[in-house]
Amino acid sequence: MGDQKNLFLAILASLAILLGFQFLFPSEDKTSNIQELEQQDSIKPIPNQEKTVPIARNEIIKKTSRISIMNQFVSGSLALTGARIDDIILKNYYENLEKDSENIKLFSPKGSENSYFAEHGWVSNSEIDLKLPNNESVWTTEESDLTNEKSVTLVWDNLEGLIFKRTFSIDNEYMFTINQTVINNTSNSIILYPYGLISRSGMPETSGLYILHEGPIGVFNDTLKEVDYDDLHEAPPNKTNSTGGWIGISDKYWLAALIPEQNTSYIGAFRHSRKNQQDKYQADFIVQAPQVVAPGATGKSVSRFFAGAKEVHLLDRYEKQLGIARFDLAVDFGWFYFLTKPLFFVLDYFFKLLGNFGLAILLLTVCVKLIFFPLANKSYKAMSKMKGLQPEMTKLRERHGADRQKMNQEMMAMYKREKVNPASGCLPIIVQIPVFFALYKVMFVTIEMRHQPFFGWIHDLSAPDPMYILTLFGAVPWDIPQFLMIGIWPIFMGASMYFQQLLNPQPADPVQAKIFLFMPLFFTFLLGSFPAGLVIYWTWNNILSVSQQWVIMRRMGVAINPT
Repeated sequence: MGDQKNLFLAILASLAILLGFQFLFPSEDKTSNIQELEQQDSIKPIPNQEKTVPIARNEIIKKTSRISIMNQFVSGSLALTGARIDDIILKNYYENLEKDSENIKLFSPKGSENSYFAEHGWVSNSEIDLKLPNNESVWTTEESDLTNEKSVTLVWDNLEGLIFKRTFSIDNEYMFTINQTVINNTSNSIILYPYGLISRSGMPETSGLYILHEGPIGVFNDTLKEVDYDDLHEAPPNKTNSTGGWIGISDKYWLAALIPEQNTSYIGAFRHSRKNQQDKYQADFIVQAPQVVAPGATGKSVSRFFAGAKEVHLLDRYEKQLGIARFDLAVDFGWFYFLTKPLFFVLDYFFKLLGNFGLAILLLTVCVKLIFFPLANKSYKAMSKMKGLQPEMTKLRERHGADRQKMNQEMMAMYKREKVNPASGCLPIIVQIPVFFALYKVMFVTIEMRHQPFFGWIHDLSAPDPMYILTLFGAVPWDIPQFLMIGIWPIFMGASMYFQQLLNPQPADPVQAKIFLFMPLFFTFLLGSFPAGLVIYWTWNNILSVSQQWVIMRRMGVAINPT
């Protein structure tokens, strides 16, 4: 009996440790920002002339020549200097739930604080000293705006026989297409390599949690690669050869990704540098095969660029329609991908059916309970038998309290005689742990859950319950430690867990009994900082479990009391 109870206790303790790990030991956040394209073998680097004193974002935009960008999902502009995509605003997403909240500003121009932008171009390892466009070159165009219905072509002439053209297109969502051409009017053949880069400066805001990757990311040869910001600080550029795939920088909900032609071999790299007391990070690719452009000929290159929200259905559609390898992995579904992503689709379907993600979570919980109903029924019957044997167990403890070995032998004989398995109650908990973690992932990483309301005071299911008891539900504006930020739903969850314990057989060991008694309180504090949707799921799951177990105990004639 003692071994089985220790097992049960270990399972609960392991669950608590696993759930609390990312909060007790968050990954260290040493993020900062990006470097320019370094020398790739004999390929020349792009010069960096980042200004040391940041200038206001809007001031830079107003003072520079630009092409406006506008479609249903984004607004912003394209800088003619450097032909950079450096001003992207997400029209459908806001910083917070306040009425005057601003839209998410994903990209900011070079020279501003926390600049974030994308560049495309050509480099060469030719023996001929070629004058190529760089990040200070000023391009010209006759167009004034880029929309999903109208592309824009920029032109730059090096005045030495080479004419460069760059055509930008955008769909009605977040995907750009960049067509580059170079016309060789010289008398010599030239060798060029197309490249693309994403540059980011400053300190990216990250959650710092172990369960979520934020930073450099890519898929190379169908394999996901994630690199932490701080891992680049003391290391040389992190390079990978690949055919197909993509490379970029990921935030919790947003993604900037370079997408070379999927049948093209390239070298993808993640880089870091520090200049003028500012960290810089970069994700870039350069095509491996050289383009030899003969006199009078034209060199061409096509690539795509994504800058927007990591909407699951949208990423899946891009992956299918454009053939982008494993583009859905931009959403960090984690090790339980095989369970987490289908779980998201079920939740999303219920949301479209009911119009509320909170109700979708409740319905999902019912479905999970129905799936595990036969298993739980069997388990609860065994636990009810155990509960009915409590008086006999008490007598055995009184009779053999000084001889634990003898007491355990008598208890095991009683279990065998009554055909009771003391470990059977653990099974429903074990089988639901993957579901719990998968739902936690869905709640935490999918943008579809962001700012989704439930009822009452829950306006964002992806955030913790904001009605903290110790602030008298917001009436007292004083700061409290995070572990004391306990909302109403975590208290509901703790209460439901306590009532469920009353229905379970109590441990024979008094020490274990006291530990079990404090488990609901421990989980109340632990889940106080979890997304409200997850706490609602657990509370509702406990209520359904208590109801099911109560009915079984009534049918079996087992007394329902804490003793």
